[in-house]
Amino acid sequence: MDSEYPLLSKINKPGDLKALKEEELPELCREIRSYLIENLSENPGHFASSMGAVDLIVALHYVFDTPHDRLVWDVGHQAYAHKILTGRKDDFKNHRTLGGISGFPSPLESDYDSFMAGHAGNSISAGLGMAIADKCTPGNENRKTVVVIGDASISGGLAFEGLNNASNHPNDLLIILNDNDMSIDNNVGGLHGYLSDLTTSAGYNKIRNKLALYLKKKGVLTEPRRRAIIRFSNSVKSLVSKKQNIFEGLNIRYFGPIDGHDVRKLVKVLRDIKEMHGPRLLHLYTVKGKGYKPAEEDPTIWHAPGRFDPDTGERICKTEGVKIPLWQEVFGETLVEIARKNERVMGITAAMPTGTSLNQLFEEMPERAFDVGISEGHAVTFAGGLAAAGKLPFVAIYSSFLQRAYDNIIHDVAIQGLPVTFCVDRAGLVGEDGVTHHGFFDLAYLNCVPGLTIASPSDAEMLRNLMHTSLNLGKPFAIRYPRGKSSKLDKTGAPEILSPGKGRIAHEGKDSKVAILTIGPILANALKASEILSMEGIETDIYDMIWMKPIDEELLNKIAAKYEKIVTVEDGILAGGFGSVVNKVINTYEPHPEIVNLGIPDEWIMHGDIPHLQSKCGFDAEGIVRAVKGEVKNN
Repeated sequence: MDSEYPLLSKINKPGDLKALKEEELPELCREIRSYLIENLSENPGHFASSMGAVDLIVALHYVFDTPHDRLVWDVGHQAYAHKILTGRKDDFKNHRTLGGISGFPSPLESDYDSFMAGHAGNSISAGLGMAIADKCTPGNENRKTVVVIGDASISGGLAFEGLNNASNHPNDLLIILNDNDMSIDNNVGGLHGYLSDLTTSAGYNKIRNKLALYLKKKGVLTEPRRRAIIRFSNSVKSLVSKKQNIFEGLNIRYFGPIDGHDVRKLVKVLRDIKEMHGPRLLHLYTVKGKGYKPAEEDPTIWHAPGRFDPDTGERICKTEGVKIPLWQEVFGETLVEIARKNERVMGITAAMPTGTSLNQLFEEMPERAFDVGISEGHAVTFAGGLAAAGKLPFVAIYSSFLQRAYDNIIHDVAIQGLPVTFCVDRAGLVGEDGVTHHGFFDLAYLNCVPGLTIASPSDAEMLRNLMHTSLNLGKPFAIRYPRGKSSKLDKTGAPEILSPGKGRIAHEGKDSKVAILTIGPILANALKASEILSMEGIETDIYDMIWMKPIDEELLNKIAAKYEKIVTVEDGILAGGFGSVVNKVINTYEPHPEIVNLGIPDEWIMHGDIPHLQSKCGFDAEGIVRAVKGEVKNN
């Protein structure tokens, strides 16, 4: 590594970075980008965002004294260089793998990671809490807190709440807005460059601070007048730069925008504004995928591109004979199919049109598709408004992100019984993205909401049928499905309208004394387990319950009367999940059979590939076999 990365090889912690000369920093940034390309081409992760933030991360660790000074990341897609510079350079080769480091900043992993960073928009609120805590802690008054938030994340409601609070409480929080959605060409050079240099210079701010203290002492500069001056100053900056900024109405000093890829300029600016008091915001323009042309040209695809050839930029996809659609693709195709037949149908997502495949509706009927940005609560309430006005909205949001809209689901949809269909994508274990992105709470947190119907398809055909069924329900409906491949889908036939609360038998053995009950695609594990058991002379019947709410109580009573043992399997949290609902019904039957519930235990599941995580949780095929054979019992 020494010959290929002569500077990076010497850095094992930020203190080593400070030994470099400023003129060496651009070369270090180039080495880090090369290191990212080398590693992410083989072990995939979030590529474009992390490439775009390299210069900023180098500058931050060069100027600030981390981990004493805190860096708070938003989402964490951009923080790979941060991990590399903070003692995890060698471990980065195995990031996002079972037992390896996480793909996101986590204080469970390193003291350099100040706060969990998996869901967007929490950084300003968390950073503000830290900054105010330091002001209230003797000896910590001069400790620095820096928040790094992206342009997409700052559009979320929580980020605005944090900004509003930061403007009203004494603090020294530095917010860095990493804006990678606009060209920097119009804002480089000339008067704008001069203004940026002036307002961030140490000399200017020293004089400004002395003048402010003098005027305060004389009683001329009151707090209301100070705030008015800041707003006026921001307005002048916006006028000169020909760019309005949303911070001019807040009492937050605004600096920028400046080139986020000029590492030496970043070092100068950060040093100049480091010791300032009061909340301030530094606006940077960056390019996603910086330093790798294919990613710069198509940052959406290169957000998380998978494996690729670093020399050509060609993405490496597994070859397969018959293309099996992803669950999200089945959703996207079916939504377009439904929308063609029913003009009341509309689609909504929160910053994930490609990830959920809502982009298919955008392409064909853009006037009926809506991306509201990273604003899940708004997405749900917006859908409620559409439904109240006679539309039939389909809301496609990842399970772990839908948690952010829980109150909206209850207050703005469920209480009113509005016909909103929640298409809960990435439900269950999601694999390498890990603990912040697993979607295993939805069955539990949705089941307790009155009037909400919940179902999970075991295959692509059933997802299509459930989506068509939703049009006839006339009330809130949640359909959950996982990440990854589904099954072949025959769209030539008419969809089947399903009866809510009716399960089905998916496999029937001979003289079976054990029933395996599943919900959703985890049925495949049960079928595989049944094959293994049959070869050992143990027969099982398998029931695909389909509906969590209403549960098929009639079928469950028949099962309770017929079998000696029942094993429930779910890709969700056991506490309050599918198994608990089955238990409640079965336990009313006397004498009731033995029940074993398989699913995600009451603990945090980290990252790794899905087969290993399912094995860890005990509901892969082998885990089901052990449960049927009596090697696993409920606690």
